[in-house]
Amino acid sequence: MLENWAVVPTCLPLVRRRCHVCASRRFRASGKFRVNAHHKIVDAWLLVLCTGCGDTVKLSFLERVPVRSVRPELLDRLHGNDPGLTAELLRDPAVQHRNRVALDWEGAWRLDTGGPDLRDREVIDVAVHFAARIPVRPVRLIAEGCGLPRAEVERLYTEGKLVSAVRLSGTLSGDFTFTLKR
Repeated sequence: MLENWAVVPTCLPLVRRRCHVCASRRFRASGKFRVNAHHKIVDAWLLVLCTGCGDTVKLSFLERVPVRSVRPELLDRLHGNDPGLTAELLRDPAVQHRNRVALDWEGAWRLDTGGPDLRDREVIDVAVHFAARIPVRPVRLIAEGCGLPRAEVERLYTEGKLVSAVRLSGTLSGDFTFTLKR
């Protein structure tokens, strides 16, 4: 029987970027936007705050865009400081690349295993679904979901008792399946 697990975000991740004021490396999203219109051109930024000193930095996502090409719903969400839009923009790889930032998901996600205890079963087939692009080590997920130490999961992997179509030794942020035989 195939079990379904889900990796879901619990809060917004921190933004990794160096602060020019205090040299901290973490920022949190303020949930506020700055929109600036120059006649028929609009710029928009997501504001993030340094966790060390509180300094504000703007993450750009609209630069010199004609106002007519921006959907009215998006402008309404910007003016309303929509928290859902904040989450969407933080997860957008293009916004991360443009602003040279990365996300720190430590403590911002949880693993939902669906409840049943899997420790007594001989063979476990699991499909892991990611609700957001959260980079996690599969060995950590399997250890947490099955209630095993990470060293035990790594031993089972090297012995061939833990198999998957993807490499389990690195970091993943996309759906995968695995089979664990004890």
